[in-house]
Amino acid sequence: MIKYSQVGILSLLAFIIGVVGCGYKPSSKYAREVLGNRVSTSVVISQTDPENSVIIKDAVDKAVIEIFHSNLVEKRYATTHLSLRMSVPSYTPVQYDTNGFIIGYRARITLMITRESKEIKKNYTAVGTYDFAITPNSVLTEQQRFDAIKFSSFKAISAFVAQVSAEGSQVK
Repeated sequence: MIKYSQVGILSLLAFIIGVVGCGYKPSSKYAREVLGNRVSTSVVISQTDPENSVIIKDAVDKAVIEIFHSNLVEKRYATTHLSLRMSVPSYTPVQYDTNGFIIGYRARITLMITRESKEIKKNYTAVGTYDFAITPNSVLTEQQRFDAIKFSSFKAISAFVAQVSAEGSQVK
């Protein structure tokens, strides 16, 4: 007679064999095939938003290390260099109260990313949005604007990661 704990172990073992047997690879492996193990980054500083350019640089560096599992190096040692530019952020009203005052905005950021290696130079465009609320009949504060750019930039970087991973999955 099989006990419940044995059924759980057998189910887990069957699941692991199924995942390994189907050839599953995490997206970071595919992305690393495209980018390589040594990556450098640079951000074109925005004249209108210089402080937000630093946020983007930090987020990209974090993605290179944590998502791509690559080493962050100086440009001269890199197999791939990523150069990023940020569009001017846009804010669109998305929600109104009963009196017609805006109570919700959507921030939108577009990142233009150039990936350069010895063999190829390729351009990517990644868009990120972030919805946030404000109090009725008020003006956007610097902190709200800063947070909106930060979170929409993170989403744009995630979109770039997905693009590179998809590209890596097609390389055989």
